[in-house]
Amino acid sequence: MITPQNNREFAALLKTLDSCDSVNPDFATKYKGKTVAFDGSIVHMAPHGDHDTRYDFLLGPGDQGPKTGAGPAFKYEDVNVLDLKLTGTEIPATVRAGDKFRFVAEVGEFNAKQCLFFLDPVSTEIR
Repeated sequence: MITPQNNREFAALLKTLDSCDSVNPDFATKYKGKTVAFDGSIVHMAPHGDHDTRYDFLLGPGDQGPKTGAGPAFKYEDVNVLDLKLTGTEIPATVRAGDKFRFVAEVGEFNAKQCLFFLDPVSTEIR
C-alpha cells in the first residue's frame, strides 16, 4: 500500500498547491490500479445526478475539509455511504463535508480538463 510515509512521489502529490499540476497525471499513470492510503477530509459532497443516496465526493489531504488548499482534487464519483466501507469505533449513518477519515483507495484516472483525480474507495476509517 502506498502512503506518504513510504512513497516520496505520493508525499509530494499531497502537498502540491495546484490541483492541475503535472504531478497528478504522472502519478495516476504510474500507479493506476494501486492502493493508496492517506489522512484526509471531505472537501465537498453533492448528489450524483438526480439520486438521493448516491454522491460525488471531493476529498483532500489533511484536516481542513472545505478549506483544503493543497493537494489534488481527489474524487469519488457516484458512490453511496455504504460504498465508503466505513470502519472505526463509531460508524455514522451519514457523512458530510469536513468529516475526517483515513482514506484507502485505488488509484484511477486523472482528468486534466477538470483537474480531478479519480479514486475508488477501498475502506474509510473514521478519525
